[in-house]
Amino acid sequence: MASGSGERRLPRPEMKDAPALFKSGVWDHFGFPVTYDDTGNKNVDRTVTICKHCKTRIAYASGNTSNMTGHLRRHHPSVSVEGRRGEPAKKPFTISAAFKQPLAEDTAKAKSISKAIGIFIAKDMQPYSVVEGEGFRNMIKVLEPRYVMPSRRYFGTNVILNLYEETSVDIVKELSEACQIALTTDGWTSRSTESYLTVTAHYITPQWELRSCVLQTRPIYESHTSKILSEKLREVVEEWKLERDNGTIPVTTDNANNIVNAVGLTEGLGPQISCFAHTVNLAAKSAISTAQISRLLAKVRKVVTFFHRSTTAAFILKTKQDMLTLPDHKLIHDVPTRWNSTYDMLERYVEQQAALYSAVTDKNMKKKPKDISLLTDSETKLTEGLIDVLKPLKNVTTLMSTETSPSVSMIMPLQRMVLKAMAPSADDSSTIKDAKAAITKDLQSRYSDHSIQDYLHRATALDPRFKSLPYLDEACVQKIWDDLTLEIVNLEEQAQQHCEAQAASSSSAAESEPSETSPPPKKSAMATVFADFFTTEARSTKPLPETIREEVTSYKETSCISVDEDPLAWWKTNAHKYPHVAKLAQRDLAVPGTSVPSERVFSTAGDIVTASRSRLLPENVDKLIFMQKNMRIK
Repeated sequence: MASGSGERRLPRPEMKDAPALFKSGVWDHFGFPVTYDDTGNKNVDRTVTICKHCKTRIAYASGNTSNMTGHLRRHHPSVSVEGRRGEPAKKPFTISAAFKQPLAEDTAKAKSISKAIGIFIAKDMQPYSVVEGEGFRNMIKVLEPRYVMPSRRYFGTNVILNLYEETSVDIVKELSEACQIALTTDGWTSRSTESYLTVTAHYITPQWELRSCVLQTRPIYESHTSKILSEKLREVVEEWKLERDNGTIPVTTDNANNIVNAVGLTEGLGPQISCFAHTVNLAAKSAISTAQISRLLAKVRKVVTFFHRSTTAAFILKTKQDMLTLPDHKLIHDVPTRWNSTYDMLERYVEQQAALYSAVTDKNMKKKPKDISLLTDSETKLTEGLIDVLKPLKNVTTLMSTETSPSVSMIMPLQRMVLKAMAPSADDSSTIKDAKAAITKDLQSRYSDHSIQDYLHRATALDPRFKSLPYLDEACVQKIWDDLTLEIVNLEEQAQQHCEAQAASSSSAAESEPSETSPPPKKSAMATVFADFFTTEARSTKPLPETIREEVTSYKETSCISVDEDPLAWWKTNAHKYPHVAKLAQRDLAVPGTSVPSERVFSTAGDIVTASRSRLLPENVDKLIFMQKNMRIK
């Protein structure tokens, strides 16, 4: 029967699927034709196959599917013949599909991303749980959809540990290249009431760059006796290989007796340098602890507390500041452990005194301050005088807190300058005179040991900014330069003896081995021609002490550089002129004048050991602080 379009439809051929033993995927698309004889018996033709898609007949030889595969690729390219018969067809591989495949954990790309996240955690002091945050995961997914975020445990036990090991290797290498190391140390207590001891190292590189690093922050579970602290310091020296043949290791600490004695008990450490910032802190506290000044500070604190606690009062004060064109500054409340904050509190009160008086007497003040009163004229005058007394100490503390320039050379000049500023004046009130006297008495008792004084004076002489030593008399100055010369001579002689001992050891080892007689060296053509006309005379060499004495004198007589200039930059340019003096300068100018580097770790630790991470293990605290301070992003 014909169709409406006039085309004749052929009967659909009957097919039989290939036997189950035929496993190739091509048999999902071909079958064998079936015919019937006159008697109705069914016959399967195994010499021909029929395509199930277009009904084309393909010759078939037993076991050979090449013709069928070729037919599918030419006429049905969308059909996949990969895999085994009966399995779902695999989708063709595309570039877009490749970008959806998850990255294996051991691939270079996945490792680099995990390492970058680890650096982010360490440098930005983030908790390990940041990798579980929905926003963080979304950001990583947008940046690299194929990356599978590992667990927080993986970062803590693998990534951070590997970064710590890498950073440790870099620090050990840098320390090994330094000719001399200096240390600072201080203790602190975490939120979880665990006690830690932090140690930092300081050194000057061969390129005359001042470097520092945090070596470790380890817990101390025992009582902080000098013996226990000495053992901890010895462990630091051994673990980080800090010992040097050319001297002991200077250590800068605060003035606590236990740590001062601990340095003295530890073999290989010394001298112990008292932190100048802590020394100034003690002197300032002695000044503000007098009875009249204590009452004055209590009165100011009440005013500051009132304006901090009352939002209405704070708003009215801001309004008065704008009206009187005063700086829009908040009042400062001092902290008992930081005398600088006391100075800042008084300075801010005097600055805002007019606004404070106007705010307290304002009729819109709903809650009148009952138990506070502003300073009287005499008290204001006393406050201004106290600010003048404390200002040099504040400037000195700020100046000594630097970690980018030598500071040990500034201790003695600054001490003399502060003592000079504390000289009583005819205009001083009795209270101000008492404050100055308290500061003078406290400072004069510091650095009184002659060996420490001599060490600090020599460090000052090695700084091209202060080497004229104008605060000392001529006899003292000459003694310092003589001692400096003698120290250099002794160091050079020790170095020569060490080299001779090594050479003797090498030569004895060489003599014990059989040696071959080498022929005499041949003369060059130049030596043969001119030997009879020009003879080489042995140069006369000066004794080492005389050479060093002349070098020290030459350095001493050069002009001082400006106090604003960088002494290390000067030494980098002039070290070749004074090579022996330069070695000593590179050693001594690396010593910090304060223990501020160790103390600054406390604030870093406070950001790491937060309230939500108070159960962080001590070893993890150590590693995270170490990496935050030392790791350099390359």
